[in-house]
Amino acid sequence: MSATGPETRDPPLMTALRVFLPFAAGYYLSYVFRTVNAAIAPNLVADLALDPAALGLLGSAYFFSFAGFQIPLGVMLDRFGPRRILAALLVLAALGSWAFSRAETLEGLILARLLVGLGVSACLMASFKAFVLWFPRQRLPMINGFAMAAGGLGALSATAPAEALAAALGWRSIFSGLALLTLTISLIVLLIVPDRKSDHAPESLSTALRALRNVVSSQIFWTITPLAVASQAAMMSLQTLWAGPWLTSVAGLEPREAAGVLFWVAVAMVGGFLGLGTLAERLSRRGIPPLAVAVTGATIFMAVQAGLLFQPSGFLGVTLWVLFGFFGTTGILFYAVLSQAFPIHLAGRVNAGINVLVFISAFAAQAGVGFIIKAFPAPEGTTYAPMGFALGMGLLLVLQVLALGWMTVSRQALGADARLP
Repeated sequence: MSATGPETRDPPLMTALRVFLPFAAGYYLSYVFRTVNAAIAPNLVADLALDPAALGLLGSAYFFSFAGFQIPLGVMLDRFGPRRILAALLVLAALGSWAFSRAETLEGLILARLLVGLGVSACLMASFKAFVLWFPRQRLPMINGFAMAAGGLGALSATAPAEALAAALGWRSIFSGLALLTLTISLIVLLIVPDRKSDHAPESLSTALRALRNVVSSQIFWTITPLAVASQAAMMSLQTLWAGPWLTSVAGLEPREAAGVLFWVAVAMVGGFLGLGTLAERLSRRGIPPLAVAVTGATIFMAVQAGLLFQPSGFLGVTLWVLFGFFGTTGILFYAVLSQAFPIHLAGRVNAGINVLVFISAFAAQAGVGFIIKAFPAPEGTTYAPMGFALGMGLLLVLQVLALGWMTVSRQALGADARLP
């Protein structure tokens, strides 16, 4: 890294791997925790007699604690570096996973899941902060996409494989194993990742908070963030929980068949994170900004959701969910766009500013869809009412359309001189 700015050359291969792989493993783990409830939902419902509202509240507890820690997390990442912060928080995630495996009540499960959400709250933001410190800025859409692909692999692991493990060993054994894996990754991060601090002089806490306020009050931030938030909230709330019940109650699939479809949705996510991030990086060399790729992908994502509102079954329904997984990944490109629009030493706070809104919205969306579904009586022979899914998903789609309109108006207000990568 130069004395005055961000790294302009790629680091040596071994250094790049020592930076990338441990953080990617952390994000893999984060997505396993985020998504696994979709695969084991039938087990949780059977063991604890959960209704849709309770199931939605349990799943969304992860997002609540995750979001609540994002603002202090952004300041901590910029002050103390991503390695130490991630290693320490993963210990809390391990404790939460162990507690989840032992819980006997809904309240106990919620408390444990809150602790898991807090513990993995740094996995993505610490990765983004480390990549900003170690890689050239023009590489960020691609590197971020690779890290997100690791999350997609986590989502993949939490589908059919998790359902099979739950059937063979029980869902409690899954969380006991995850607790051990989490501790292992924490140790790997602490011992293997090299340390590097920003060239920017250390800030006092008051200065750091003022800088955060400047970030989240800027017009550029509020031009991009609403669409990023609406898109990511829909992706997270549906893919990590309600896609599974939709497939069983609307499409009429057996739980194992639904887990198989979720497996391919996760495969599509991996492809989307790898492909769209690489595409954005290559198109930027041709003068096409990453923001244009992100907006185009988000628009296609909305079209896919509109198709799902008609509740198609068979091949068409499965295809739309796979496309949902692929194009839902475009929301992550907005993080790279905003990271490039602000000074490097603010990267942690920029990403945390987006993330706190994303995860608050995901919490509200996942719980809200559950309450909407509960409001409609399920037809005989099904667990959940198809009309509830249609209304809940339709509301999320309307919010994304409004956010796209807001971005269009706000970009015009910014004028031609605004720096939007």
